[in-house]
Amino acid sequence: MIKRLLLPLLLSAPLLLVSTHTTAQDQPKEVVYYGFDPDIVTNYISGNRRSLGYIRVTVELMLEDKAFLPAIEHHEPLILDIIIGIFTKQPEDKIKSLTGREEIRLAILEKLQQTMKKEAGEIMIRDILFTKYLYQ
Repeated sequence: MIKRLLLPLLLSAPLLLVSTHTTAQDQPKEVVYYGFDPDIVTNYISGNRRSLGYIRVTVELMLEDKAFLPAIEHHEPLILDIIIGIFTKQPEDKIKSLTGREEIRLAILEKLQQTMKKEAGEIMIRDILFTKYLYQ
């Protein structure tokens, strides 16, 4: 009688292991946000080319998965350099217009995705958000 009870249990044990393994892989990735502290403050090219304007931006990275946080933290100096480098090359009219601001955001996103793919093997960054955008 015990053999009859154990046999179906032993035969179903590998199926239980397989089913728990596949559900762990099928779980959706958890999107997280990563912000920089303090805000990013840098210069941009003023319209008269004799002076510089400045911009203060709070940038939040939307990451594909929480597992990417350690890699993003490790590459934070490189990410900040890319963001600041793109802002400093922008003309005043682009900084101050809504369409220019969106173009800058997309340029930063594309460059960061390329860089993370090269440095870490995965794109990691789904999107970037400007949660504060002040210029003078």
